Amino acid sequence: MLDRINDIAWQAHQGSVAAIIQVLNEKLASSGVRTRAMFDDGILQLLCEAQTPDKLEQSSLVGKVKEILETIAPRNIHKVNINSRIVREEQLLWLEEINRNSENQLLWSEEINLAKQNVLHLLVNDFSDHKAESDKIHFRSKPSASKVIVNTQQYPQKRWGVSTKTQRSPFLLWFLSVGVFSLGIVGAIYLLQNHQNKQFTSEKSLNTVILGDKKIDESKTPENKPYLLKQKEEETFLAAVRSANQADSMGKKAKTSAQWLDVAARWQRASDLMSQVPQSYSRYQEAMIRTKLYKQYSQAAQKEAEKNNSKTFN
Repeated sequence: MLDRINDIAWQAHQGSVAAIIQVLNEKLASSGVRTRAMFDDGILQLLCEAQTPDKLEQSSLVGKVKEILETIAPRNIHKVNINSRIVREEQLLWLEEINRNSENQLLWSEEINLAKQNVLHLLVNDFSDHKAESDKIHFRSKPSASKVIVNTQQYPQKRWGVSTKTQRSPFLLWFLSVGVFSLGIVGAIYLLQNHQNKQFTSEKSLNTVILGDKKIDESKTPENKPYLLKQKEEETFLAAVRSANQADSMGKKAKTSAQWLDVAARWQRASDLMSQVPQSYSRYQEAMIRTKLYKQYSQAAQKEAEKNNSKTFN
């Protein structure tokens, strides 16, 4: 599981915006293009910047970005709005600036739809991922075996029960291929059902069980502590995200110094909550990135409050 946490490509596939940005920047580095991104009203807003306009040629860049994103296949991301401009000084509230004055901010903007993966493809991918991890575990624990030399002339090789000297039947090969594929699908469905059963069992263990005249709260038993810890980690992460969403929504409407201070406080609260996410949490790396980002947003909001305050006195 630790390998998965550190796997940026896997995080991007799960929908992590920070991981998606990192993958895009790595793929587009040779083109001299850097990216930033954030969610806005269910759409991934993507900003592409470069030193010169020729590196931001619309048809070419849109095609590259779409190909990369469809390769990543991020979950729950279907619409992407690609914006481009000449690189500028660091602007934390770049999306707000673009929405406020897009004509002077952008070279061009284009919205694209990512191709959706069908359910069957997702099932096969999940099954393959699970099998790959199982193979890694078996490979590490498998004892070394001594080499055995076999006289291949004395014992002809056989594949799928058919001697290499015998011509394979196309129908047999087709039948075996269909059988293997069907087994893969059945295995994937079994894994999903098994995962759902585990979730149901974990949730059921939180209920209070009555034995005779005594009540035993199963949430206090040692075997349920890992589940409760994971639930607490998830709640901390989601609380930080909710605070950040509130701050972002308020920042779009803030005008007075007091309003900007309120926005700064909410960004700071989101940063503080994210910093409390423990290292054992599956999205810990993303939480650390968000902690720094939210703090920067809080500082930017404080500067806006100071600007508005100075205008009031003048």
